[in-house]
Amino acid sequence: MERTWRWFGKNDKITLAMLKQIGVEGIVTALHDVPNGEVWTRERINELKTYIEQFGMRWSVVESLPVSESIKYAGPDRDRLIDNYKQSLRNLSAEGIHTICYNFMPVLDWARTDLNHPNPNGSTNLYFSFSEFAYFDIYILGRQNAAADWEKMGHDMGRDIMSEVEKLKSDMTPEREHKLVDNIIVKTQGFVSGNIKEDDEHPIELFRQLRDLYKGITKEQLRENMRYFLEAIMPTCEECGMYMCVHPDDPPFPILGLPRIVTCDEDIKWLLSTVDNPHNGLTFCAGSLSAGAHNDVVALARKYASRSWFVHLRSCHIFHNGDFTEASHLGGRADIIELARIFEKQNPQLPMRVDHGMTMLGDESRGYNAGYSFLGRMFAMGQVQGILATVDRELGIDYRQPGFFD
Repeated sequence: MERTWRWFGKNDKITLAMLKQIGVEGIVTALHDVPNGEVWTRERINELKTYIEQFGMRWSVVESLPVSESIKYAGPDRDRLIDNYKQSLRNLSAEGIHTICYNFMPVLDWARTDLNHPNPNGSTNLYFSFSEFAYFDIYILGRQNAAADWEKMGHDMGRDIMSEVEKLKSDMTPEREHKLVDNIIVKTQGFVSGNIKEDDEHPIELFRQLRDLYKGITKEQLRENMRYFLEAIMPTCEECGMYMCVHPDDPPFPILGLPRIVTCDEDIKWLLSTVDNPHNGLTFCAGSLSAGAHNDVVALARKYASRSWFVHLRSCHIFHNGDFTEASHLGGRADIIELARIFEKQNPQLPMRVDHGMTMLGDESRGYNAGYSFLGRMFAMGQVQGILATVDRELGIDYRQPGFFD
C-alpha cells in the first residue's frame, strides 16, 4: 500500500522535509484555513499541491473536505452547501486529487478522555474512560436525560457506571474538569472541525449550541440526511472520478444522546447498499472499528475491502471494564498483519496511513496535535512497513524500494 501521512499544512511542526526522509510517499491533508461550507478554489488547491510536490511526494487523499453540520441535520441552507461541496469536488478533480475521506458524525468528531494515558513502557497513548465521559456529559455539559442514558449503558455493559461517576464527582477539582473539557471538545476537535478552538472563552456553551441543532434527530433521520447528501453528490463524483470514503464513527457507539450511523457491519452494509455506487466507499479505520467490542475487524475487512478506498492501520485494546486505549500497531484487537494481507491483495496501490501513534521520546514537549506525534507515528510506520514487506514477499510482489543510488 502507499505509505501516507496526515499533515496539517505549512504550520504543522512536522515538515514535509522530515516526512520525505522517513519514506512517506503520499500526503493526507486539507485546506484547514478555509471555513466549513466554503468552496475550495482551484488556485488554493493547486498552491498546496505544488508545495507538496516540491518535496517529491503527492497529495494522495483529502482528509477532510468537511461536511457542514447543516447538511447533517438538514438545515435550510443544506442545498446551497451541497452545491459548494460539489464545486470543491470538481476543483479537486481538476487538480488530480480524487480521494476524499470525510465523516458524518454529529457535532463531535473522535472522542477521548485522556490524551496522555501512560503505557507500561513509559510512552503515552489516547484513552477513553466511560465513567469520565459520563461525568462530562452529566455534570459539565448538563445534558437532559444523560444520567438515565448512562445508567442503561452501564447495565448493558454489566458495569455500574453511575457509581463510578459519583466517586469521580466526590474527587473532582476545577482543574480536572477543565482538562476533561479540553480533552473532549477542544484539543481533539478544533483543528479538525473548526467549530471550537482553544481560544474560545466559553467552549461548553458553544458545544451546547451545536448539540441543540440536533434536537429530535433520530438514527433514521440522520441516515436519511446522509443518503440525501450522497445521492446529491454522486453524479459529480461519477463525472469527475471522485471517490468518497466515509470514516467510521469514533468511538463506534452513540454518545451525548446523538445518533451514530457508521459503527458496525449493519451500518456499513446500509451505507454501501443504500447508495450502491463504487464512488461511495469506506475509509477502513481499523482503530475506530476495533474500539467496539461488537466488531470483528478482520471479518469486516474481508467483507468490505472491495469498497474501501483508504485505510487507517491502527489498533485498540479494550479493557475488561469496556474502557479502551490505542494499542501498539503490533497489538490490540485489529490484527494489522492480517489486515495488511487483505488490503494488499485487494489493491497494493491503496493509500494507507498508520493514523495515530504513541507519544514518546520527547514528542510530548513539541506541541503536536493530540494523537499525531512524530516519533510515535514514525515508529508505527516502521512496524507497518515491515509487515507490508513480509506480506508482499508472501504475495510475490517486489517489496524493495529503490535505493538512493538507483
